[in-house]
Amino acid sequence: MGIQHAEDGAMGGVLAYSGGNSPTILRILLGTQLRRLRVARGVSREDAGYAIRASHAKISRLELGRVGFKERDVADLLTLYGVLDPAEREPLLALATQANAPGWWHKYGDLLPSWFQVYVGLEEAASVVRNYEVQFVPGLLQSAEYARAVIMLVHGTASDEEIDRRVALRLARQERLTRQNAPILWAVVDEAVLRRPIGGPKVMAAQLDHLLEVTELPNVRLQIMPFHRGGHAAAGGPFSILRFPDKDLPDVVYMEQLTSALYVEKREETDHYTQVMDSLCVQAYSISASRDFLRELRERLPD
Repeated sequence: MGIQHAEDGAMGGVLAYSGGNSPTILRILLGTQLRRLRVARGVSREDAGYAIRASHAKISRLELGRVGFKERDVADLLTLYGVLDPAEREPLLALATQANAPGWWHKYGDLLPSWFQVYVGLEEAASVVRNYEVQFVPGLLQSAEYARAVIMLVHGTASDEEIDRRVALRLARQERLTRQNAPILWAVVDEAVLRRPIGGPKVMAAQLDHLLEVTELPNVRLQIMPFHRGGHAAAGGPFSILRFPDKDLPDVVYMEQLTSALYVEKREETDHYTQVMDSLCVQAYSISASRDFLRELRERLPD
């Protein structure tokens, strides 16, 4: 996947997307361009919302790429922003159509709350995913049986078919790690995660084998935060940072709760989380020492 800037007169710095097929990143790109046009024209979110019979809050969601676009709304906004040349309008209207295409994860929509569907789309579009975890192995690094054990903790009364589909979704998310243009996954995991016998000793042994295997990928980095390092900067709990291919797209910090999630994209706030993550990487075992730690733990568990 690639994103390029194309200078185009009054449009100035149009974002052009080449390759890849993530509707989430297409929405982000279109939303970013609409925000630039609105700001350049001096139009408030309230006035933009009025133009498409919506609230200023909807304009904010559109500009963040959090919701789908109606082609009529995009056309009305472009008119409001003075973009009248068909040669300038048509690429953005076409982008709106492409951005509304369902992602592969939509077939699991009956299993996923809307707030997590947003995350899966962002994860699919990200070029860098950084995780800090204190309870479970990150979803992108879970073996099938470990994933099943984790899912059973929350959905233990679900049918076997539903559990199988939830596991399949988790494994489908992992496929991107081995595709062309795979993202960088950099995870810091608390030692407690590896000491907690989710699924029992055999499941944990297989999970450790899986971690040793997947961390051989050049785009996957895993560090362990050992108990003996004491307190650290991420005392507030687990979080993820998603970074996207274009430097103009803001990082997104994701924090999951029991029945909802918090998304943070204000630069001053995401910068703080990035600093905390950088600090964690310094405090944790190095990547090579973390692999040694995994091997030592694995030797103590049954085959």
